[in-house]
Amino acid sequence: MADVVVIGAGPNGLVAANVLADAGWSVEVLEAEPVPGGAVRSDRGVHPDYVNDVCSSFYPLGIASPVMRAMELERYGLRWKHAPAVVAHPLPDGRCALLERDVERTAANLDELGKGDGEAWLRLYRLWESLGEDVLGLLFTPFPPVKSGASLALKARAAGGLRLLRFLLLPVRRLGEEEFTGQGGPLLLAGSALHADLFPESAASTAFGWLLAMLGQQYGWPVPQGGASELTTALVRRLEAKGGTVRCGTRVTEVIVRDGRALGVATESGEKVRASRAVLADVSAPDLYGQLVAWEHLPARLRDDMRRFQWDFATFKVDWALSGPIPWSSPEARRAGTLHLASGMNALTDFAAQVATRRVPAEPFALLGQMTTADSSRSPAGTESAWAYTHVPQIVEGDAGPDGITGAWDERDRTAMAARLEALVERYAPGFGDLITARRVLSPHTLQNHDANLLNGALNGGTTAIHQQLVFRPTPGTGRPETPVAGLYLASASAHPGGGVHGACGANAAQAALRAQGRLRRRLAPGLSALQRTLMRPR
Repeated sequence: MADVVVIGAGPNGLVAANVLADAGWSVEVLEAEPVPGGAVRSDRGVHPDYVNDVCSSFYPLGIASPVMRAMELERYGLRWKHAPAVVAHPLPDGRCALLERDVERTAANLDELGKGDGEAWLRLYRLWESLGEDVLGLLFTPFPPVKSGASLALKARAAGGLRLLRFLLLPVRRLGEEEFTGQGGPLLLAGSALHADLFPESAASTAFGWLLAMLGQQYGWPVPQGGASELTTALVRRLEAKGGTVRCGTRVTEVIVRDGRALGVATESGEKVRASRAVLADVSAPDLYGQLVAWEHLPARLRDDMRRFQWDFATFKVDWALSGPIPWSSPEARRAGTLHLASGMNALTDFAAQVATRRVPAEPFALLGQMTTADSSRSPAGTESAWAYTHVPQIVEGDAGPDGITGAWDERDRTAMAARLEALVERYAPGFGDLITARRVLSPHTLQNHDANLLNGALNGGTTAIHQQLVFRPTPGTGRPETPVAGLYLASASAHPGGGVHGACGANAAQAALRAQGRLRRRLAPGLSALQRTLMRPR
C-alpha cells in the first residue's frame, strides 16, 4: 500500500508526486494513457525524421516557476533550448513586431513601429523587474499567498497603489491605446493574452499578456531539447530515483470514499489501490466531482457550482514536416520560436467574438511554433518541424467563414479548417504550402483523446477569465486544492493558479496533503505520548 496515489501523470501529477516523494512518502502514479505526460508529449507521428510536440511546446512558465526550478530537472537530463528571438508578430505590410531576449533590442524594434514605443516597453519591463518575483510568488504558491502577497502590496504601494491595480485590470486593447503609438507593442501583449480565452477587451487581459511577454523578456520561451517528452521523462526519472512509481495504461474509474474520507482508487480493471495518507487527482474538476467521486459524497452546492463551471476555448492544431524554413515576408519572423498571426487588434477582437458566439472564425488567430528554429535536433538540417493552432468554440453553432464547418470535426471539417490555417500562414509566408512534406491534423476531439483533461482541446483546465481565477477556481471558495472529501486533493489546472506547465497546481496539492498530515500528527501526539509512556513503564 502506498502512502499516496496520484491520478494522472501529467506535469502537475508528476510534480505533486515528486514533492511527496521528497518528503519521504511512498508514491504511486496511475496514468490512463500508454505513456506519461498528458499534454507534455512529443513523437515522430508526422514523419519519422521529425519530432513534433503533440500538445504544448514552449515553456516560459516552466523555466520561471519556482516549483519547477526547485526540481533541478537538469540533473535528470532536461536541457532547455531557445530560438534566436522569442515571439514575432508579422504585419500585413511586411514589418514585424519582435520580442527579443535582449530588452534593448525589443525596444529598438518597437521604436521603428511607433515613436516612443521602445521607452513604453522599457517602462513595462522596469515594472516587471520591480514586481515580477512577487507576482510569480503570488501565482505559484498556495492561496492565500501571505509572504509574496505582503511583499507585493508594499511594492505596489510604492509603484502607485490603485494605479497599479488599474493597470493590471485594464483590457489589453486599452493598455495599448494608453501606452503606445504604434501597433507593435500592443500586438505582442494582446497576442500573449490570447494564448488564453481572453478578448483584447477582457478585464485583466493586460495582466495575462504582460506576464507572458515579460517572462519571455526575462527568461525566454524555451523548449526541451529533443521534444516536449524530455520534460516528462526528466520528471519521471526524478520520481523513480526517489522511489516513486508510475503505472501507465491504468485508468482510474473511482475514488473510494468511506465516512467522508478518500481511502484509495478503483481502476477500470477492477483493481483496488489503497492510499494510506492521501489521493491527489490531476484531473479536471468536472471529471473529479460527480464522476470519480459520486455526488452522494459531495455537498449539494458543489453540484450546482460544477453546472456553472466554464471551460476555456476548444483548440484545432496542425503539425507539419517542412522541407525548408518557412519563407516569411518579414525577415525578423524567421528568427522567432513562436509567431502570432493576425492582421491587427481588430482582427483579434473579431476572432474572439466569433468564438464566443459559437462560430468558427473566418480568419483564425494562429499561434505558430518553429521548433527546429528553437531546437536543431527536431528535424534534419535545412528543414523545419512546425505547428500552428487556433481556438474554436467548444460548441459550434455556425461557421463565420465560407466552408460550412459544422463542429462535427469529421474529415470534411478537418480538411477545411486545416486549409484555413494554411492559407493564413501562406499570406505571411508565400510559398509555405510548397514546403509541406507531411502533416497531421489534430481536431478538438483528437486532442481530448490524447489527454482526457483537455475537453475538446481546452488547454487551461477552465476559463482564464477573472470570474474563475484565484478564490473562484474551480468554484467560489478558498482557491485551495483541498476538496470536501478528507484526504482528497485537486492537483490539476482546474485548481489555482490554472493552466500552463508550471507544476504549481500539483505542488500546492502536495503541500496541502503534507500540512494535513502534520496537523493529524499534532492531534494524535498527546495520546501517542501517553501510550509510549505506558509501554515503557517497568513491569
